[in-house]
Amino acid sequence: MTNEERDLDVVALKALAHPLRVQIFDTLSTYGSFTASGLAERLGESSGATSYHLRQLERHGFVREVDGKGTGRERWWERTPGSINLGSKEALDTPAGRSAANMIWRQLRYNEESLLTSYVERGPNELSEEWLDAGALNTLHSRLTADQLHRFVVEVMALSEKLVQPYKNQNVPGARPVHIVFNAFPVIDGDVSADDTDQDFDPRKQ
Repeated sequence: MTNEERDLDVVALKALAHPLRVQIFDTLSTYGSFTASGLAERLGESSGATSYHLRQLERHGFVREVDGKGTGRERWWERTPGSINLGSKEALDTPAGRSAANMIWRQLRYNEESLLTSYVERGPNELSEEWLDAGALNTLHSRLTADQLHRFVVEVMALSEKLVQPYKNQNVPGARPVHIVFNAFPVIDGDVSADDTDQDFDPRKQ
């Protein structure tokens, strides 16, 4: 199944750029469907606040009501399928678009850090040895040209799509939410080699 990617325009970026909306969006992504009251309990907010922000997220296509689940008084919500890209080129060329994207990114990073901290601090006491052995925290460093980095990202994302996407919504015995992060970016204050020749890059040989 193809994981369609949505490039957010300025309007969509501004609609998502609220701390609680990002938290709701990220919670639905990580844990699956929730009611407004369930989200309120998890996030320490009022159900009125989560209901309002869910409606705004629905209006801009970030969440949707779960078909055939819940009632008129207790609606269940899920994240709309497909990945998002934080800003089209046109959106990020505007101050408003860049500001909104930066706010969203900061909140996502905060959420991610919270998940990682919980795993590191609580995992040894709360997870089985099987789950602890299955996880990994790893960092790689290299020197690449822009073209080599691009090809590396394309190959890794294709592999991720192949291995992870088929199981994204499974609900089989023993399955639990898993958080997978992939970042690949140039170090801002790093030096650039004077003779920046583009060599063939094969990730399997690194």
